[in-house]
Amino acid sequence: MSNDVKLIDYLRERHSTPVAQIKGPGPDASELEEILTSATRVPDHGKLAPWRLVVYRGDICKALGETFLEIALQQNGEMTDAAKDAELARFTRAPLVVGVISTAAPHVKIPEWEQVLSAGAVCLNMLMACEARGYVANWRTEWVAYDDKALKALGVNDGEKVAGFIHIGSSDFATPDRPRPQLADILTYA
Repeated sequence: MSNDVKLIDYLRERHSTPVAQIKGPGPDASELEEILTSATRVPDHGKLAPWRLVVYRGDICKALGETFLEIALQQNGEMTDAAKDAELARFTRAPLVVGVISTAAPHVKIPEWEQVLSAGAVCLNMLMACEARGYVANWRTEWVAYDDKALKALGVNDGEKVAGFIHIGSSDFATPDRPRPQLADILTYA
């Protein structure tokens, strides 16, 4: 988000750049650290930090694509060449992907649901932090967030869940907005 764009203006126009339109460059190590630091400044009842972050980039993304393809072939049998290519490219479509992993668990005082919401807030903050640094991002899950074999390959531990995979990079694609709900249709005053 450039200095001349106010946060309220960004929020009025916020949208996700399609992953297929994200390309390099991505943030360097210093910029990524700033993005991730900003992303984790979220409401967190009890200061539990019920989430963790995993950065996937470079060769690991190619290796994950091969693993995803292998799993998909085991589950689906025959696949078209386009479907195979989609699996191979799943984590190489953007220069880097950040996994936001929810570590929410039962707690004596903090409801698990609040912990899950905190992980979702990390995902949204990361989208805004990317924009603030001049990058685009897209929050995805896809089937790999729910498949035990894929989760193991991604380094997600038993009992953890994927809140989102944030694909980060650059784009010159003019993203059209999608239909949004009318406030009158979703608002009730009690």
